[in-house]
Amino acid sequence: MPALVAVMIMVSIGTFSWGSIRNLKSHPWQSSVVMLVTVLVVVSTHDLAQGVVAGVILSGLFFASKVKRLFDVASELSADGRTRTYRVSGQVFFASSERFADAFDFKEVLDNVVIDLTAAHFWDISAVGSLDKAILKFRREGTHVEVIGLNQASATMVDRFAVHDKPGAEAALGAH
Repeated sequence: MPALVAVMIMVSIGTFSWGSIRNLKSHPWQSSVVMLVTVLVVVSTHDLAQGVVAGVILSGLFFASKVKRLFDVASELSADGRTRTYRVSGQVFFASSERFADAFDFKEVLDNVVIDLTAAHFWDISAVGSLDKAILKFRREGTHVEVIGLNQASATMVDRFAVHDKPGAEAALGAH
C-alpha cells in the first residue's frame, strides 16, 4: 500500500500543470476562481466528483453572466408617431429576461408596437414569460402588438408555452 501511495503522489506531481499557478493573475479571473474552487472542494472533500460538479456549476454561472450582457433592444418610432418598432438582438433566457421586460416603454401612447425578434433567440420558459408579460402590458394600454422574426426553435417554444395568444391570457397574467 505505501508503494501505491508513493506512485500516486508521483503521478499527481507529474501531471499537475505547475504553470497554471503562475498564470492565475494573467488568466481571466473567472477561470482562476473555477480552478481554485475545484481544487479546494477536491482537497476538502477528498472527492474528485464533487470538485468537478462545483467547477461545472461555477463555469455555468459565469457563462450565463457573460451571455446575458450580449443582449440589446433598440427602438424606432415611425414617421407618423403611431408605431414603435423594438428590435431585440441577442440571447433571451432567465438571466436576461428581466432586461428584456425593462426595455419597453408601456406608458408611451401608441397605436401599434412591433417586436422584431429576427436577431434574438429565446432559450427558456422565463424568456417566453417575459414576452407574454410585455405583450399583455401593451394590450392593457390599448396598443396592438405584432411579434415578427422568431426563428424556428424560438417559435416552437413560444407556441408551446406562451399564453398571450390563448383565451383568458389577460386573467392568467393579471396578477403579475
